[in-house]
Amino acid sequence: MTRPARQPLTTIDANPARAAAQHKADLARSLRLSTAEGIMAMPIVTMSLPVNVFMSALVVFAFPLSNATIGLMSALPFAGNFLQVLVTPLLARHRPPKQLTIAAAWCHWACWVALGVFLPALPRDNPGVAGHWLVAWFLLASCCSAIAGVTWNEWIQEWVPVRLRGKFFGRRNGILQLSTLTFLLVAGGALAYGDYALRVFQAIIAGAVAMRIFSLRWQWISPTRRRRKRGEGTAAPHPPRPIREQLRVVLHSPSLLGFIAFGAVWSFAANCFGPFYTVFMLERLGFSTWNVSLVNALSLLGGALSLPAWGLLLDRYGNKSVMAFSLLLWQAQNFAWCFLTPENRALLYPMWLWGGVTGAGFVLGQFTLILRLIPPAAKSLALAANLAVTSLVAALAPILGGQVLTWALARSADGFAVFHLCFLVQPLVALAGAALLLRVREPHASPLTMVFGAMRNIRTLSGVLGLDFFVNYVFYRPPKHER
Repeated sequence: MTRPARQPLTTIDANPARAAAQHKADLARSLRLSTAEGIMAMPIVTMSLPVNVFMSALVVFAFPLSNATIGLMSALPFAGNFLQVLVTPLLARHRPPKQLTIAAAWCHWACWVALGVFLPALPRDNPGVAGHWLVAWFLLASCCSAIAGVTWNEWIQEWVPVRLRGKFFGRRNGILQLSTLTFLLVAGGALAYGDYALRVFQAIIAGAVAMRIFSLRWQWISPTRRRRKRGEGTAAPHPPRPIREQLRVVLHSPSLLGFIAFGAVWSFAANCFGPFYTVFMLERLGFSTWNVSLVNALSLLGGALSLPAWGLLLDRYGNKSVMAFSLLLWQAQNFAWCFLTPENRALLYPMWLWGGVTGAGFVLGQFTLILRLIPPAAKSLALAANLAVTSLVAALAPILGGQVLTWALARSADGFAVFHLCFLVQPLVALAGAALLLRVREPHASPLTMVFGAMRNIRTLSGVLGLDFFVNYVFYRPPKHER
């Protein structure tokens, strides 16, 4: 009796029921791996923000850099966001998003490995030389991180079905918020307990890069499948319009231009002296990294718990009004920074909790409002223009702030007075910029269901603002029938 011929591998796809079951199994596994790899990627992603517990301790205690250099380093992640707009579209022509994501993430991983290995070789007695090396390293790492972040967003949209996005990203966001909180407390406590020795910094880097290996491996083996472009409909998607035509559409969208102008003003207000709030806590108020991690944890918890309530308010009363109200409540407490001294530094704990609760509404409103303002006929160019303008302003602002702070501290014997005066900039400029926000005309929501790239700067800015729960947050606005 002859053996039956071996069936080719393609027969699985030829059976509709079996192919559907395999696709469902692959999707479930991809969703699990996406959550798991996000947990393992969290430490290195959080450490790559312009201001975080790890980087602040590194430039204040391990290598005491000048305020001008700290301002320059704080600008580099935003510079990476700006430069990736020029590079990522060219790379996307030759490789799919998954390959670009993993390749850029490996380059980012290699940057952190190099820092951990060569950290003892940096001259601690010469902050100027150490600062130059750290700036060059952080620029390269920021560019790799920006490319990986944008291509990951494109990749995740390819395979996560629209019907599952709300439930999946909601659960994933909650898990990653807990992991971010855990990392902040562990890293801050380890640095404070280890008296900021270089071996402690190296140990934290070693742990982060080791976890990232698992994250990248799980990304690579994830059996994601590209969804069909036609979605639920039968009509083929329209080809993108020429750039010149898209530019004409953007220039004839006054509400979008007004929102971009407000975003530029807000980016300047938040970034000019924003990176120096943590420096002020560590240098002037005598906080340890454990104390800084604790106030960040309070902000994270307050924002995460208040986010659903802000979502309901945004749906009911509109975006710009709720955003302006949230911004008023948030920035009003920032005036208290102008009166902080080592004697009343305990005020920072309720201040950061309040900032997390109130700031969440403003940041979430930025996402939902831009969904309404982006013209579908020029989606790509509108997103690129918004990201480029806000990134450029956000990159220049901390450089200017660092120069001003260095100049003022060199000419004043009262360092507290200098910091207190500089801390007036954020609330005053932000509240003045709210006038631009209120002039924006808010139309009906556009048919876009998910815009990741629009929030790239918000994630980067979260470290400056103490809203760490937005670091790994995937923004998704479900349809009305899901809400």
